[in-house]
Amino acid sequence: MDYEKLASDIVKDIGGKDNINTAWHCATRLRFKLKDEAKADTQKIEDLDGVITVVKSAGQYQIVVGNAVANVFNALAKQTGLENEEQSSQPQEKEKNIVNRFIAFISGTFTPFLGALAGAGILKGLLALFVALDWMNTASGTYEILYAAGDALFNFLPIFLAFTASKRLNVNQFVAVALAAALVYPTLVTAAAKSQTLHFMGIPVVPTTYTSSVIPILLAVWVLSFIEPVLNKIFPEAIRNIFTPLFSLAIMVPLTMIVVGPLGSSVGNVLSTLVSSVYNFAPALAGAIMGAFWQVFVIFGVHWTFVPVMMNNLSKMGYDPLLPILCAAVISQAGAALGIFLKTKNKKQKALAGSGVITGVFGITEPIIYGLTLKLKRPFICAVIAGGIGGAIIGGFQVRASSFTLPSLLAIPTYVGKGFVGSLIGIAVSFVLGAVLTFLFGMGKADTQENDQNLDKLSAPVKGTIIPLTSVKDEVFASEAMGKGIAIVPTNDRVTSPVSGTISAVYPTGHAIGIISDQGAEILIHIGIDTVKLNGKYFETKVKQGQHVNQGAELIVFDSEKIKASGYDNTVMMIITNTKQYEVETTKDTEADQNMVLTLQLTK
Repeated sequence: MDYEKLASDIVKDIGGKDNINTAWHCATRLRFKLKDEAKADTQKIEDLDGVITVVKSAGQYQIVVGNAVANVFNALAKQTGLENEEQSSQPQEKEKNIVNRFIAFISGTFTPFLGALAGAGILKGLLALFVALDWMNTASGTYEILYAAGDALFNFLPIFLAFTASKRLNVNQFVAVALAAALVYPTLVTAAAKSQTLHFMGIPVVPTTYTSSVIPILLAVWVLSFIEPVLNKIFPEAIRNIFTPLFSLAIMVPLTMIVVGPLGSSVGNVLSTLVSSVYNFAPALAGAIMGAFWQVFVIFGVHWTFVPVMMNNLSKMGYDPLLPILCAAVISQAGAALGIFLKTKNKKQKALAGSGVITGVFGITEPIIYGLTLKLKRPFICAVIAGGIGGAIIGGFQVRASSFTLPSLLAIPTYVGKGFVGSLIGIAVSFVLGAVLTFLFGMGKADTQENDQNLDKLSAPVKGTIIPLTSVKDEVFASEAMGKGIAIVPTNDRVTSPVSGTISAVYPTGHAIGIISDQGAEILIHIGIDTVKLNGKYFETKVKQGQHVNQGAELIVFDSEKIKASGYDNTVMMIITNTKQYEVETTKDTEADQNMVLTLQLTK
């Protein structure tokens, strides 16, 4: 589906951007509040490829898209400048614990420019390699220009971090950038380099260099996120746009130079010293642990906590010992994919494994992990062992990365220097060992056989009384416009996975969830009718997007009685959104209790 084209057509046929008051989306629908519904060409919208139907209800103009709704909305938001206002108004961040909030902050800060960061790092690594091979002279103009291209992002890293961190914390991005730019202002950088102590109103400013630093600016933007709202309350709206930035900069720049910046630098120094101490005490052991468990950290999302540490190491020490070790962890997954490719007779597995080897050596392991190794379990363990051994070798050689980039074969030039040969040996061992262990021990007989890819059996997602989908009190679901399925009036408050598969969509409101079965069926489980209006109340999601689950795994816990008491129908619906690909057979049972309720036969 061309999401950009569909979004563009919807905007045009709905009466244009100027006809939209607000827009957001739920599990399946684009929801609009229009200035004039008469301007929307409903028939034309319903005829668009990718639109299932249009519903007008409760003052909303709802365009039913199905599982692709988030992608369509993102394209629409980009074209119109609108945000997901319904969701953004909900205090999702405050509902998370402090660890999850911190990880989400770090992820949201680094992710937008991670590709540029990796590309710049590789360029610096290649230049180092060319100099080592005497292919280039550091005094040449070519080298200086290319080095500036590679090093600029790292040198002015606080400015990039300020921009993304301020967006994450809902702070004026340009004020945050101006604050960061002040920290790397040439006059102040020169003074710090000369260890010259400046004074601000008689208060000494510790000479500190902030170029390439990470923690000081993150702390500064965090402090700014508390000061800016206070200033917005003090100044009337007529002068707020000028005076809030004025006082923000006048307060935050000296405060950062005197207190926040030195504090952040001290924290960075402690982290660098701690990492160096642990690593220097037993580098091979540190390599084994990080090489073995890095992909486990990735699965649980805690890997983001290491990014500031690695960036800080590069800033404070000029190198990082962790990045080369992580390369072994990544490449071992590619090796496991090769082992699966050579062993399996399952055509689908072989195709996925073959492409996974290629993407894996370039640092993209998600298709391997979620599609193969984690699903089959033993190949993942084999990759963990291989990554641990490869990481131990790299750690033992005390390999160092001279620049930040994503762990992959492309990152090898950044390891030029101390222990470089060890990085090559460790990476080769992790790949070959991952393939050999997986081929010999990673796959059981059942894993290697051709499976019947044409049949999918779905168990009941909740206990209760089965009713026809056509009888539910929602015209979209009842008309089967979104797909065929089944409905259950629940007698318990626990939704379980009807299949083994991957979570494709998790909604903040918790009232719906999308799953793609291992056989390819696209499944939507929707709890209640119009329960999106509860804004997450009475729902608790137990899984994350991208997570692989087994049949019967707990997905959502909800309070059925309180949903009914709030005036909402609590019927649970399970819909096959790619119904056209299947012949769907519904059970004749009247009660649901994890029994098989739908059988899908792939049409030829």
